[in-house]
Order: sequence, then C-alpha cells, then structure tokens
Amino acid sequence: MSESAPAKFQLLATDSATAARRGRLHTRRGVIETPAFMPVGTQGTVKGMLPEQLHEVGAQVILANTYHLYLRPGHDLVRQLGGLHRFMQWDGPILTDSGGFQVFSLGDLRRIEEEGVRFQSHLDGSSHQLTPEISIAIQEALGADIMMVFDECIPHPAARDYVAASTARSTRWAARSKAARTDETAALFGIVQGGMEEDLRRRSAEQLLEIGFDGYALGGLSVGEAAETMYAVMEWTLPLLPVTRPRYVMGIGTPENLVEAVARGADMFDCVMPTRNARNGVLFTSFGKLSIKQNRYRDDDRPVDPECNCPTCQRFSRAYLRHLYQSNEILASVLNTRHNLYYYLQLMRRMRESIDSGTFAEFRADFSGRRLATGEA
Repeated sequence: MSESAPAKFQLLATDSATAARRGRLHTRRGVIETPAFMPVGTQGTVKGMLPEQLHEVGAQVILANTYHLYLRPGHDLVRQLGGLHRFMQWDGPILTDSGGFQVFSLGDLRRIEEEGVRFQSHLDGSSHQLTPEISIAIQEALGADIMMVFDECIPHPAARDYVAASTARSTRWAARSKAARTDETAALFGIVQGGMEEDLRRRSAEQLLEIGFDGYALGGLSVGEAAETMYAVMEWTLPLLPVTRPRYVMGIGTPENLVEAVARGADMFDCVMPTRNARNGVLFTSFGKLSIKQNRYRDDDRPVDPECNCPTCQRFSRAYLRHLYQSNEILASVLNTRHNLYYYLQLMRRMRESIDSGTFAEFRADFSGRRLATGEA
C-alpha cells in the first residue's frame, strides 16, 4: 500500500460453517490482523500499561477518545507536540472515536441540534459545541490513523420515532464528516445506527454505503439490550456491509460477545471491560471470570490461570494478587491489566488461527463448553 493510500482491507479466509472472517487491515502505521481487539486508551494511555507492554501482550491497535482529549489537554496542544503517537509514545495504529458516545452520555448537560451538539464539560462546566466538522478536525489534529464519523449513540430502550429521527440525522452527519476530511491518508469509518429496529438498520447501512467509507461500524449496541437482541442486530446488519471493508462492532464486550460477534462476521472490537475489570479485581481466564478479592484466594499459591503464559501468571500467585488488591497497591491494577489484556488478545489470536485452519466452529463449541455456568473460578 502506498504511503498516501487510505486503509486497505484484505479478506484472507472465511469459515465454512459460520460467517467468521480472517482479514488484514493495512493502515499508514502498520498492519492489523483481524479479527482484532483494540485496548481502550481513553486519555492517551491504556490505564496501567506502558506502550512497550501493550506490544508485549499482543496489542496491534489502540483506541483513543476524542471527547476527553479535546477537553484535556486539548487537540491543538497534542498537534503542537507532534501528534498523539509521539505524545503517548505509541508507534502502532490509533483509532479515535468521534466523541459522540461521550457527549450523548452527558444527559442534561447536552442539547442536540441539527448542526451538532452543545454540551457542558464534565470537568469544569464550560460550554462547548461538537459538530461533524469539529469532530473530524479534532481527530485529524490528534493524528488518528482510523477516524469515526460523528453520530448519536441511541439509548435503549427508545421510541421508534426517536430512533428513526436520530438515525436519519446521524446519516446526514456522516456525509458531513466525510466532506470535512482533509487528511486522505487516514481512514474514515461510517457507523450504522438504527437502534434495535431491523428496517432502520438496513436503511442506515444502505445510505452509508451510498456515501462510501473505508470501513463500517455497528454503533448503538451494548447499551442495555439482551445479548440475543445484540446478536440479532449483527445478523441483520453485518451481511449488508461490503466484504471488502472491515466491520467494526463498537463497545462490546465480554469474551463470549467477541466469539459470537466473530461468528457473525465482525472484524474489529473495543471495550473497557478487560482494563476496568482488572482495576476492580476481576480477571478473565480460560475457565471463566475470577474475582481475586475473594477470601478463598488468601493463601492460594496457584497462578490466576494455569493455562496462561502472560507475565502475571508466569510469576505471581493468586494470593499475592489478592494481597495487592486488598492493600490498594498500584501494582494490583498493573498486573491485573496485563493479564486481562493478554487474555483478550490471545483469544483474538486463537480465533484468527482457527479461521485460518478451518476449525473455527470447533473452537467456538469448545470455548462455550469450557465456560463455567457461575462465571467464577
């Protein structure tokens, strides 16, 4: 791929028994093997992780937050200091969200208009406006390799009339986002909305395809709906998207969500779940979730997961990790986060390998069979 080309997606393999796909996304700062999970670096850092540690656990691309970096330290300052990659010393690709999800989460602190959204900062109450044009300008100033269009993340439940009006507005905003792009070397993804309404999802997807984007995302999921509903939306919508473009399901989720989304044809994911759970003493393992704060681990000399090769499991016991957590030591968050991200990223690697070898259906069945019904070790 030439230095000036936007992201290019190669479809390498498909699973014969499911819709799972194996791909390779070329960006200006490196290749992303898909299916891929993107650790979330909200404020220009993945909490508890140095950039080199992210590489060590297998991270290929990280996500940064437009809204938060706009408010602090400011996108103009980041640009003056050489862009977000230099600022945070991460040399791989960065995807930035549009800021829409955070703004719409402000509730009474924001007002939606056709032009964009007016809102008050959660930091100091100051007034701001975010529009498609401003969002793209911020993302370009940060130096994102993959940018997202500005849209509204529709809450659930929501009345159909509201969903229809919001989705139509998000489509108009998507067109404005594309028109505002000045950096043609950065990819721009459209976001399919439509709530839990099949016909509105279809209409949103069709209209975004008419506009044309480098990749397509499903937004408005993991907002309180049942897992069965989430999977149904994927089944309606993912087949509508072009096979030659990456498909990104935003904001999910659990390991089970990731496996099931891959089975339905999704390629990219992000979620705070592995890092946030780590800071709260909840660890993901090959046999389910483990709450390290529980008293039964007080004298447990075993690693968190005997099958795990992460630095945490190779060196430290459950008893020590529980002690760190109970003592409110910073190292607890560091070691727990390294483990959880390693688990998530190894899960993605294993899915890629199973699609390559034509055994994804078997992998999926084995994964489901090994989860404890209680979700606890």
